[in-house]
Amino acid sequence: MSARSHEISNLGPIGQLRTGRVPRRLVQLLAGLALFGFSIALMVRGALGLAPWDVLHSGMVRWLPLTLGQAIVLASFVVLLLWLPLGERPGIGTLANAVVIGLVTDASLNVLPVLDGWLPRVSLLVAGVALNGLAGAVYIGAQLGRGPRDGLMTGLARRTGRSLRLVRTLLEVVVLAAGLALGGVAGVGTVLFALAIGPLTQFFLPWVMVREGDSGVAPADVRV
Repeated sequence: MSARSHEISNLGPIGQLRTGRVPRRLVQLLAGLALFGFSIALMVRGALGLAPWDVLHSGMVRWLPLTLGQAIVLASFVVLLLWLPLGERPGIGTLANAVVIGLVTDASLNVLPVLDGWLPRVSLLVAGVALNGLAGAVYIGAQLGRGPRDGLMTGLARRTGRSLRLVRTLLEVVVLAAGLALGGVAGVGTVLFALAIGPLTQFFLPWVMVREGDSGVAPADVRV
């Protein structure tokens, strides 16, 4: 693995398109978002707890006439409104993220069966968390814009001067608390996700990062 470090691009939509290799990056973006939505569905079918944001989404469907995927889309656009005072710049991937993940989550839930027994459910949970880490790295590595929730995190970090790690932790605690208050689904899977998703994404990201100006994709140490 190369020792060279790399930072995720903060370019606007036009700058993202000008960096080249657009077809390859669009395919990677959509593949990552689709895998992300599928990973959420796996965790739902595992029924052992969801990621903090999905605890919120699952709480929303208890009070609103929405499917889980529709709740994800609605929450995404609400979060995008919070970008305005933070000065974050949306990209192609930002809008795709807001829509595609929710659509794929609903489509996946329509075909994935409900399983009984601890072993199948634990398997779905572990597969969902692992795939979520890979999917997040794939769509982030396409360098076509942050997702709504990631942009909220980076915007708050920049405005407050606090570290990304601290802001992400506090944000997810607030989101989780709100989800629990709404009756969202939390459990051991929520804890597993919180502990594993950062290291998993960090592990996969160097292998799928599209570097600006590069002729190909190669492993690198990545500062996120």
